[in-house]
Amino acid sequence: MNDKITRVMQVMVITAAAVLGPSVSLGWAQTANPPPADHPEVTVHGRKFTPQSILARNMGTPEDQTAQFPPHKIIGNLYYVGTRTLSSFLIVTPQGNILINSTYERNVHTIEKSVEQLGFKFSDIKILLGTHAHSDHQEGDALVKQLTSAQAMAMAEDVPALQAMTPGGKEHPIDKTLHDGETVSLGGTTLSAHLTPGHTRGCTSWTLKAQEGDKYYNVVIGCSLRPPATLTPELVAEFSHSFPLVRSLACDVPLGDHPAQYNLQEKYAKLQEGARNPFIDPDGCTYEVDIEEAMFHALLDEQQKAVGH
Repeated sequence: MNDKITRVMQVMVITAAAVLGPSVSLGWAQTANPPPADHPEVTVHGRKFTPQSILARNMGTPEDQTAQFPPHKIIGNLYYVGTRTLSSFLIVTPQGNILINSTYERNVHTIEKSVEQLGFKFSDIKILLGTHAHSDHQEGDALVKQLTSAQAMAMAEDVPALQAMTPGGKEHPIDKTLHDGETVSLGGTTLSAHLTPGHTRGCTSWTLKAQEGDKYYNVVIGCSLRPPATLTPELVAEFSHSFPLVRSLACDVPLGDHPAQYNLQEKYAKLQEGARNPFIDPDGCTYEVDIEEAMFHALLDEQQKAVGH
């Protein structure tokens, strides 16, 4: 980080801490209140984005957040069981299954319905993982744990924010604490946990290999890289670490904790037409990081100008 950015951040962090309080350290809720501004604007891959439009793209309407999206096979033993705008992934193995992202607690029975429509048992979920400690991604963990007795695992840096998430007074389950680079294995499938902080302290991007025919493909389930309105020195350092790290991950199948991050609607439509697996999309692996890194720099530049630098 150069000296100019450091000076600007030192000025801004005092304001941020006063206005945001604990949210600076625990990360920003996906459904920001008040909503983010409609500036700055960036153009990436021929499309215009603002902080407000990115949040709207990710979340959709309240109905989108809870309505079941048709459950489907993505590739190999990996399936989609989430809603229209909140991703939930099921990994099926001979020794039981892994669920990534319970989303809101009110969606857990919708996820259960999707799992069963695919021909699997919800009770066969043995491991529960998440991408990051925001309620739209992990609020339902306690109910999933209650229904399945799955072992809940979480990145260490997100534990405080998860422990503060207690829907209906339920204690948030954390059976095992993970650290950057650790692996989670079950029934011949191994996932690697990559710490990609910024959106939350413990934002976790997951990688695994999936087999299609006689080939293996690198799958990346990316954690959100959406920056908050105010960038503290700590957040600048975290995002400056995460953007290049995500770009360095071997990737053939890009996925994300919001379907819009990997164009699910468009790819699912192609899947229904019987086309070659549209989720195998190496060219789309940097789509989301391109958008969020451009927005990050635009926000940082706007912030610098606001304090006269």
